[in-house]
Amino acid sequence: MKFDNALRQELLKVLLYAALSLFLIPALTYGFVRYANHDRDASFLRSVQEEAYADKNATSDEKEAFISVYRQHPPSTICSNSRVKVEGYRDDACETFSTVWQFHTMQRVTLWTMVGGIVLLISIGTLGGLAFVNRHWQYTSFVVGWRLMALAGAAEVVLQGAMGVWLSFWVTAFFAQKYYVKLIVIVGLAVLAGVAVLVAKIFQRVKSNNRVDGELVTEADAPLLWRRIRHMAARLKIAPPDQIVAGIDTNFFVTEAPLTVGKQQLKGRSLFVSIPLLRVLSMHEADAVLGHELAHFRGGDTRASAQLGPKLTQYDSYVQGMREAGFTMVVYYFMQLYRMVFQIALSRDSRAREFKADRTAAKLVSPQAISQSLVKIAAYDNYRSTTERALFERDHKLSEQLGISAAVAQGLRPYAASIDFVDDMRTAHIPHPFDSHPPLAQRMQQVGHPLDPDDYGAVVLEVPKTTWADEIITADAIEQRMWAAYEQQFAQNHEQALAYRYEPANEQERQHVLKYFPPVVFQLKKDATVEVNYSGIAQSNGELLLEWDSVKALQYNTSSFGDSLTVTLNEKGMIGSKTMTIKLGGIGKQKDPFNAVVGHYWQRHQVMRRAS
Repeated sequence: MKFDNALRQELLKVLLYAALSLFLIPALTYGFVRYANHDRDASFLRSVQEEAYADKNATSDEKEAFISVYRQHPPSTICSNSRVKVEGYRDDACETFSTVWQFHTMQRVTLWTMVGGIVLLISIGTLGGLAFVNRHWQYTSFVVGWRLMALAGAAEVVLQGAMGVWLSFWVTAFFAQKYYVKLIVIVGLAVLAGVAVLVAKIFQRVKSNNRVDGELVTEADAPLLWRRIRHMAARLKIAPPDQIVAGIDTNFFVTEAPLTVGKQQLKGRSLFVSIPLLRVLSMHEADAVLGHELAHFRGGDTRASAQLGPKLTQYDSYVQGMREAGFTMVVYYFMQLYRMVFQIALSRDSRAREFKADRTAAKLVSPQAISQSLVKIAAYDNYRSTTERALFERDHKLSEQLGISAAVAQGLRPYAASIDFVDDMRTAHIPHPFDSHPPLAQRMQQVGHPLDPDDYGAVVLEVPKTTWADEIITADAIEQRMWAAYEQQFAQNHEQALAYRYEPANEQERQHVLKYFPPVVFQLKKDATVEVNYSGIAQSNGELLLEWDSVKALQYNTSSFGDSLTVTLNEKGMIGSKTMTIKLGGIGKQKDPFNAVVGHYWQRHQVMRRAS
């Protein structure tokens, strides 16, 4: 599997950020310790010299001998000095929690933290490399890697948090001879919050969302289809699926992971078939697709995916939590680096498995059938996506009866005869919910039956005489129910999207925006209020304080003297951008709802501006 430039650049960027997150704070702390130690050693030696030269009872040789001891063993080195002759000096200077002890301990902590960071990066590379070996090592690599990343993350947050708190005291104490309690408390609370998030995320249970929109097809509903699938499974020497689920999504897939279909929880082997795709495929072409999917059962692909899938979901949830929790960003990037390396291994394996399943299907049915089915599926998916995208881009409210199915069925063959068709198909991928599939041309090349792009149209224009959809008694009813629900949800999503896109040009559009973004009022002290609406933020008398168009950035500030919102404006000042402060005294427990509403309404305005 070759790396494209975008992937290479993204990997290098994440590697750079991972290195910064692992080494920046420890390196800064180590640099400060070395600088401070050098300065303190020099100051200490001067005081020793002054004391020695002030001693009128000592000879010159005694004075030099006295000074020589401290010159050879400055305070920064004494804690690690095991020589007997400096034992008393060491015991006095290195008393636990003394200044010398603190700087000595912090220097060792920073060094070992950086060594640990190097070991962690090497481990990420090693574990990522193991994932390329085979599927067994993929699972082992990820289980070990997941545990290692969690332990390393906890260690990094605690150690770098300790450095941050220590620096918040000593940097100002060293350079300004004073310290700021508020600064120490702020850094300490940020670290504690990071630790709390780490602990919460470790024990958080993440539910895998394996809901599939479809309905069960029993043997009574499609006896010939079930017989055909059992026959192919027997030829492959595998057990047939435990259930067939039919729907209107543009893909076929198999899985051994638990599925939620309607109100039913399905376990065992499941095969999903697309009724719209079955209608454009001949039985021979559909057999090739079904054979491809069954081949994934034989190769153990579905079992491996079912085993690894929940762990990937949990890991991704954990990593996302690290990104959103502030100080835990020191953890996010190296965990994301491991995830990227592992995903590259997964994608490489996925492509190999798809090629193998294609070759199996070609032997089971025919190379021609698999190539033609790939073209038809890609063509249908492209045209349906184009049709739905055009509908969603409309600037007026849609009805809930959109007729997408009929529009795609009627327009697919004219699309196949159009001048845009071949260009769209050259880079086509076959849709699939679990795997990243190789390009269409590569897959046809692998089965030994490549089709010229100029011949794709003829393949799509060929109308099958009979299809497996005709053999599913409940197919029409399933499609009718599924399309009705799909189009209703599509129309609702479009209606909500319009509320984001409209810059109200008339009363009707204004009312539409207000339906989703009504004014929200928050009570402040002394009967004052602040209102957030789609235009901006207004004060008690209704006067608009702030228009969203003028906002560049927002920062919520918590203070014992009253919370506030600092707004960075698009307007330039003498130095940088101008700012304004909206006082929020008395907002109390409304803080989180206020932040959520402000973020939501400002996001709407940004989407609206991009759309206009």
